[in-house]
Amino acid sequence: MASIPPAAKRFIVHVNRQIRRYSAPGEGAIPPAKQKYVPTSGTYPKGFLASSAHVGVKPSNTRFDDLALIASETPCSGAAVFTQNKFQAAPVTQSRDMLRRRGGGGIRAVVVNSGCANAVTGKGGIEDAWKMGEETDKCFREESPSDDGKGSRTIVMSTGVIGQRLPLRKILHKIPSAYYDLGNSHFHWLRAARAICTTDTFPKLLSRTFTLPSAPDTTYTLAGMTKGAGMIHPNMATLLGIICTDAPIAPEPLQSLLSAAIDKSFNSISIDGDTSTNDTVALLANGAAGGAEITSASSAGYAEMQQTLINFAADLAQLVVRDGEGATKFVTIRVTNAASYADAKRVASTIARSPLVKTALYGKDANWGRILCATGYAEGVSSVVPEQTSVSFIPTDGSAELKLLVRGEPEAVDEARAAQILEAEDLEILVRLSESKGKEAIYWTCDFSHEYVTINGDYRT
Repeated sequence: MASIPPAAKRFIVHVNRQIRRYSAPGEGAIPPAKQKYVPTSGTYPKGFLASSAHVGVKPSNTRFDDLALIASETPCSGAAVFTQNKFQAAPVTQSRDMLRRRGGGGIRAVVVNSGCANAVTGKGGIEDAWKMGEETDKCFREESPSDDGKGSRTIVMSTGVIGQRLPLRKILHKIPSAYYDLGNSHFHWLRAARAICTTDTFPKLLSRTFTLPSAPDTTYTLAGMTKGAGMIHPNMATLLGIICTDAPIAPEPLQSLLSAAIDKSFNSISIDGDTSTNDTVALLANGAAGGAEITSASSAGYAEMQQTLINFAADLAQLVVRDGEGATKFVTIRVTNAASYADAKRVASTIARSPLVKTALYGKDANWGRILCATGYAEGVSSVVPEQTSVSFIPTDGSAELKLLVRGEPEAVDEARAAQILEAEDLEILVRLSESKGKEAIYWTCDFSHEYVTINGDYRT
């Protein structure tokens, strides 16, 4: 029998020793490096409740909750932004149709299952999504039996493997259990955030208080949860998000507020360049904290609400990137001095999804040529002028930027300092497209590691 070469032996040993830290349910342990992103407390919006339940959507999941329910105690305004993938999952179709039929009003809940995406499942999958919504609706009819004739009041979301039907009977059986377990504590919200995870290594949950000039003495609250670690790229950035606020906002301005916020948050992140079939981010507003309702873009407080929502959604979206499958780095890409915001964003997006840029970052290699190459092939961009383009690394310790390219001319790079900068978990890449002041766009991405391939090589099986 032929002997095994030493290099092959080392590879076999490496594979055999590999520890899988990514897969939920798995052991469910949060990696120590990610613990800091999991809140230990929170302030949650009035009139909203959360819960979770164990279904076992994936037969291998015998321990962890995989059904989440977020509900308003009263009918509320609802809005959502959906994937632009042409193969849109059944819950996307159901939720879009439901919101259109209701005009964004009278919404009561969001129900989510993980473990199966209910995508590319034909008419049967669409029927399953509607049945999930209808079963959730039944729970609230016990509180208020009146029917306004506009149909379901529930947004439905699913995430997981594409091309498989839901174990619908099991899910429908557990929806009432989730309803009876609804609560407003941090524990309830965190369990719900955990229940929507797939390959995520930690639950992604944020909450924040704010005020509006239309009601300066009133404290409002935002709470949001999201999931996603792979198949992440706009438009939308398998990603789900649920944001709730007790501020009073009518359906029409709620949709415009969400759409604008998404552009600078969930549509400004990329992990692997793959746009999911299921992406959905929903925003609910029940007005439980009181104050004058925002009824249009000209209402007092609209502009402040917009900026508050943009900042909150961006922070929530960044948690997705920080949990990128196999990722070791969180990378901010800032493109400035462009002729238009669209140009700046296209360049940033192209850099963010370049496999060569991402692998160089994983290898801690200051290979700025790959950044420049991606800048140059960004499609539909007229702002790139090679002799005016500059590229720098911005360290996270507050020290001076490391200039790699200045006005099209390469710098003598201090490789030792470059290596030191690339050792950090966080990094900013700054690309100036000209010397003239212009538009700026920010994108968030991560590196590509060996583990990304491992995770996605056996995700379905």
